[in-house]
Amino acid sequence: MRRKTKEVDIIVEIGVEGEVNTGDRVLDHLLTALLFYMQEKANVKAKWDLRHHLWEDLAITLGEELREKIKGKKIARFGNAIMPMDDALVLVAVDISRPYLNLELDFKESEEGFELTLVREFLWALARTLNATIHVKQLSGVNAHHIVEAAFKGLGVALRKALEESERLESTKGVL
Repeated sequence: MRRKTKEVDIIVEIGVEGEVNTGDRVLDHLLTALLFYMQEKANVKAKWDLRHHLWEDLAITLGEELREKIKGKKIARFGNAIMPMDDALVLVAVDISRPYLNLELDFKESEEGFELTLVREFLWALARTLNATIHVKQLSGVNAHHIVEAAFKGLGVALRKALEESERLESTKGVL
């Protein structure tokens, strides 16, 4: 999947050998963790003008790529994880049905590059594009790096579970 605008040029390919190279070391680190816990190989490349545009548009492209992968398939729909990382403990729950984001993170100790604004933009763009309800709730922790990384790892586990194929349509309404 490619997204090219006046602000970004992003390629996200899931299920192929490649590397994660966005030019933002923090985002590369978090995407590598996310994809690892999704148990997905991927190729991710990006050129961008501002970090905000990169984080938001990369999540849009990722959401589009994931939607394409599940198109016409029955999926488990729900996924969740409680992810520890040192001082951090983060709960993540996902429902692939309609867009919504509930993000409850609070950093007591900041670390360069780990910004709550960018995390929020990434997650909200992913939720909108994937049509996913995403809840991320910090249960404990103080370090921004540990909290955000636990959130991305937990999101990877939750997405892996939610995107698994299912034998039935997981909806009492008969449609997602």
